[in-house]
Amino acid sequence: MKNWFLSKKSDIEEALSKFFLDFGRSILGFVYFLGGLANLTGQCFYYMFTPPFNKERIFEQAKRAGYDSLGIVSLVSLFIGFIYALQTAYFMQRIGSEIYIASLVAISLVRELGPVITALVVAGRVGAAITAEMGTMQVTEQIDALETLATNPIRYLVIPRVLALSLMLPLLTLYADVVGIFGSYLICVYKLGISSNMYIHATFDVLFRKDLFTGLVKTVFFGLIIATVSCYEAFNVEGGAEGVGQATTKAVVKTFIMIIAADCFFTALFYFIFP
Repeated sequence: MKNWFLSKKSDIEEALSKFFLDFGRSILGFVYFLGGLANLTGQCFYYMFTPPFNKERIFEQAKRAGYDSLGIVSLVSLFIGFIYALQTAYFMQRIGSEIYIASLVAISLVRELGPVITALVVAGRVGAAITAEMGTMQVTEQIDALETLATNPIRYLVIPRVLALSLMLPLLTLYADVVGIFGSYLICVYKLGISSNMYIHATFDVLFRKDLFTGLVKTVFFGLIIATVSCYEAFNVEGGAEGVGQATTKAVVKTFIMIIAADCFFTALFYFIFP
């Protein structure tokens, strides 16, 4: 009995020791990640405002991040408008307030849903592609070759992606807001019987410049987060093709978390700290 008790005690101590070691490694890894990301972001801000500027690469990345994402953004935004209008109508019809559906959808899309959903879609599509592409370059030593040719990898690879995403994400968000409101319009007018003029007036009567401004400002930082996190994970790829897959997964997960955290911060900043 005594040996069994000592054995169980030893197992518990070993499990606790392993737990705290893993927890400590996670904390150190997170701190290391934040430090590396801050360093990369600082270099990006430096090179972003110092010539020369490679306009061709910026336009190429802007096309990939913006124009090539229109299809998936359109589809997601349209269905978000459908779903939100239907879900709101379920409650509003019970209290006879269907006209307020337009106002609720407009405010929610412009302030929160449009910026966040668009950023998450672009992070999943464009951010993953950036990490996979640059991660492959890292494991095949193409980035080392750039340095050998006296080409700065951050200026050549990272800056065009940062600028493209920071510029195109606000435009995509504005487009997503319009498509989402249009989806809600279709449900309200052709399903719920609300007149077209009444829906349009209810939509624009509740929207102010601040709503649009705060939604678009957030997306500039969302674009910066997507680009820097994706590039950082790509620069730290190890282990060949398997490492590229792991880095891509890490980049998408970390980007999602940081986008949600940044959205929470900006919402508190714009509507509670500086209302």
